Amino acid sequence: MSKHTRIVGVDVSKAHLDLADTKSGSPWRVANSNDAIATLIGDLQIDPPALVVLEATGGYEMALVIALQAASLPVALVNPRQIRDFARATGQLAKTDALDARVIARFGLAVQPAPLPPIEAGQEAFAGLVGRRRQIIDMLVAEKNRLEHADAAVRGWIDRHLVQLKAQLAEVDAAIALAIQTSDELRARQEILTSIEGVGPLTAAVLLAELPELGAIGHKQLAALVGVAPLNHDSGTLRGQRHIAGGRASVRCALYMATLVAVRHNPTLKAFYRRLREAGKRPKVALVAAMRKLLSILNALVRDNRQWQPLRQDGC
Repeated sequence: MSKHTRIVGVDVSKAHLDLADTKSGSPWRVANSNDAIATLIGDLQIDPPALVVLEATGGYEMALVIALQAASLPVALVNPRQIRDFARATGQLAKTDALDARVIARFGLAVQPAPLPPIEAGQEAFAGLVGRRRQIIDMLVAEKNRLEHADAAVRGWIDRHLVQLKAQLAEVDAAIALAIQTSDELRARQEILTSIEGVGPLTAAVLLAELPELGAIGHKQLAALVGVAPLNHDSGTLRGQRHIAGGRASVRCALYMATLVAVRHNPTLKAFYRRLREAGKRPKVALVAAMRKLLSILNALVRDNRQWQPLRQDGC
């Protein structure tokens, strides 16, 4: 890209979109609404930019991203921390919505972030995005572990790789959110799953991508499939012990993190976990049972196509 290339930077908030481009430099503002976005897309198509750059802001940017992709305008989503680091590095310490839009546009021209690929429809494509996110997380953990014991000569390389991985993680998270928003079925299922305390958008994405059987089979079958069903373990002098084994590790990990939150904030699961602990169950045993309980509740909600209602016991 040359210095005359038109890059549009967008600072996103719930109510407004503040924009600036590298050709005119003059910022402008439009409402963050469907009608205003449709008008904006028409204006951008008159003189198509080489790239539209937005920060990943937790969902407020999704309507614009979907509209840009539908109009075949290239759009890149970047980690907000990268923008702040770039602003500090270029001496831009003041912060307003209009200034932020200018910084984002200049960042796009200098760094040239990769545009989001067109989001393909279908379960396989969506599962591929979630799988890629898991790979990036694994690489981040591995590199952070290496950094702890790295010599000074290689720390810089590891640090640069961590920055690249974090940037790619932000892009993949945005692509996952976009894939869900553009699919009526995935969006409806995500709303059901996230209606229960403890299950966030990323946990829901893992369940949607890697547990398509959710809502279609019985609770016991599903628990065995995920690997949270207790199995007999009688061998030698060991008798009467039951352990979980096998199953889909990535789903189990996501369910484990969701359950840690749920047993603290979801009244039903909190009371369930407390009863098991008061009955003498060890913390890990009680937590696995709570995982199984949460999975059964989610299975029932998806099966019945309804959201969580705390006052209902859900028969799970």
